Amino acid sequence: MPLIQIHLARDTFDKHHEKIGDAIHEAQIAALGIPADDRFQIFSPHEVGELKFDPGYNGVDRQNLVVIRVIAVHMYDVATKQRFFRAVVDRLGPLGIRPEDVLISLTENGFEDWYAGKL
Repeated sequence: MPLIQIHLARDTFDKHHEKIGDAIHEAQIAALGIPADDRFQIFSPHEVGELKFDPGYNGVDRQNLVVIRVIAVHMYDVATKQRFFRAVVDRLGPLGIRPEDVLISLTENGFEDWYAGKL
């Protein structure tokens, strides 16, 4: 049950939040093998000036940052995580969201760290 938090500019949220949510969820299904009904997303749209980032850090040309934070149970190897990252940026591209503008952080913990309505 990955928990997804998405931080993005208000105008990007207003234009594309449904499609962004769908794209990330489809990437989870394809790359992480989660069930289709395992969707937990929190969008945090930000006004101009609220997202601070270096537009050239690490030699990348960033213009409009979209931060995707994923919290998941520790069960994915490096190759699977990289497939997920690629699946996300591939699905966001048609929305006009460039791979250079996406920052994904996947943090893992144990099954004992989750409660999802029942034990």
